[in-house]
Amino acid sequence: MTHQTGFSDSLPHDNPLRAGKVQPDKLAEFRFYAELNDFFSAEQRQKTMPYHFSGHPGIKDPIEAFGVPHTEVELIIVNGLLVRFDYQLQAGDRVAVYPVFKRLDISSLLRLREKIPSDPHFILDVNLGKLARFMRLLGFDSLYRNDYHDSMIVKIAVNEQRIVLTRDRRLLHAKQIQHGYWVRAVDVESQIDEVVRRFDLCRLIHPFARCLVCNGVLAPVDKTKILDHLEPKTKRYYEVFRRCIKCQRIYWEGSHLENMRRRFADLLTS
Repeated sequence: MTHQTGFSDSLPHDNPLRAGKVQPDKLAEFRFYAELNDFFSAEQRQKTMPYHFSGHPGIKDPIEAFGVPHTEVELIIVNGLLVRFDYQLQAGDRVAVYPVFKRLDISSLLRLREKIPSDPHFILDVNLGKLARFMRLLGFDSLYRNDYHDSMIVKIAVNEQRIVLTRDRRLLHAKQIQHGYWVRAVDVESQIDEVVRRFDLCRLIHPFARCLVCNGVLAPVDKTKILDHLEPKTKRYYEVFRRCIKCQRIYWEGSHLENMRRRFADLLTS
């Protein structure tokens, strides 16, 4: 194995360097910044790392060979100059790779991909069922099924311009995916906070807008039209109802909504 970055486990299995088919004769240096270091072990973080290669690969390939999905990258600087993913790596290149800037507007700089729409839509992998429910609870269009295969997620994301949320960072290496995010947190409350802040969604939160089960839009419905579907106490104590236009489930502003407001008070007031 001739690749010498120390990241052989991150190399694609069909990479010619893994198979020993190509002897690398060139060297470049890479440095990853901020949360991109989440993809490395503690001893590898915040360090300049060598990358041995042959030919002139597009720079996205070595970035992903280090284990960093292209969807996590916002800015690439080579020898002091901004480049795109199709930049061909040269011997002696010094490469700086940056994640999304949350508090810095870089809209005037060279973009690696199209801007995320002002009304973002999401699709979540099979590991994020609880997160999908909370995303819907906050009003975000979030597709999820526990039988989604990776290829199906990629296809839907491309066709419907959805942001992929996943706990499997390998999924984000699919070249067709424009926007995606590897969710770091394990518990769902930390996950929702992480995603909302990562995509600056606080101003878009709209509780009581989507069905928690099927992701359909909730629409106001007159109480008199659904009386036969309500329990006696619900009929007595509640007057405002909504119904999913897709699956017809009925929702009302009970204690669960107040609990949600308390639970996500920091997000709702951000």
